[in-house]
Amino acid sequence: MPSYARAHASAFGRVLAMPNTTPPLVTVEDVLEYRRRAEEAAPGLEVLTAFRLMPGATEADVRVLAAAGVPAGKYYPDGATTNSAGGLTGWRQIEGALSVMEETGMVLCIHGEDPSAPVLDREEAFLPVFREIRRAFPGLKIILEHVSSAAAVRMVAESDGPTAATVTVQHLLFTLDDLIGGLLNPHLFCKPVVKLERDRRAIREAVLAGNSRFFFGSDSAPHLREHKESDRCPAGAYTAPMALPALVTWFEEAGAMERIKPFFCEFGRRFYKVPANPGTVVLERSSWTVPSVSEGCVPLMAGEELQWKVRDIVK
Repeated sequence: MPSYARAHASAFGRVLAMPNTTPPLVTVEDVLEYRRRAEEAAPGLEVLTAFRLMPGATEADVRVLAAAGVPAGKYYPDGATTNSAGGLTGWRQIEGALSVMEETGMVLCIHGEDPSAPVLDREEAFLPVFREIRRAFPGLKIILEHVSSAAAVRMVAESDGPTAATVTVQHLLFTLDDLIGGLLNPHLFCKPVVKLERDRRAIREAVLAGNSRFFFGSDSAPHLREHKESDRCPAGAYTAPMALPALVTWFEEAGAMERIKPFFCEFGRRFYKVPANPGTVVLERSSWTVPSVSEGCVPLMAGEELQWKVRDIVK
């Protein structure tokens, strides 16, 4: 974990760590210890950490977490993604916890997939659950993490209440053809899987329109090379080394450089109601090649040449 924390600190001033670790981050002690270790490994990196909502989570549990300044709780359907076994089988298992999250202003982050549905349909199949939670808790801040489908983009754009979605580099740049159209690319395999061109187009249109409900979330998931290049490849794309340069390159090609700062630096932190970071990430137009291995992992787009690179973070 220390090496991954330092890798993220080379491009970001603040991160929100997700809690599907082994064991999961459930209690306030779990969350604060994880944050302490990450910040100790990468001085200057501000680490916010979500807690994992588990069956049986109580109102009292959430009040303790809220009082400690934990900003978010993460909803993982049971078996939906990496390290999600033992997760939720329905939102009513945590109805009291969600009520306290709404009351205290915490953010509900959702991995929105129904693992019983066919893999390309899992996000859309989960949307009725998302709508039920939205109706039941009109003031609850809800984020659909790593949005991947046109149907989910429409739902987030049209929902009432404080609703948003994070957008990853992989879902913005790639489709299923990039994953399995030629040779299988295990380093692009993530959950939810990258989908069809119509889905990518919907995500791109929302971002290029400057819709403040759609903002960057890396979903950077490091898995060692020998695990990804195996007969039981885990889901997760490691994007820390290349997400910013790849997306700046894409924004430039789209003629939308003015969208970069709001997408990365403003929409998300306003939704979370955290102050602007005092530092500045400096990128320069300079071609470089994404390394074949970084921190024992193969990053997304390994071996590809990008036209922008992170030069420095000025505090």
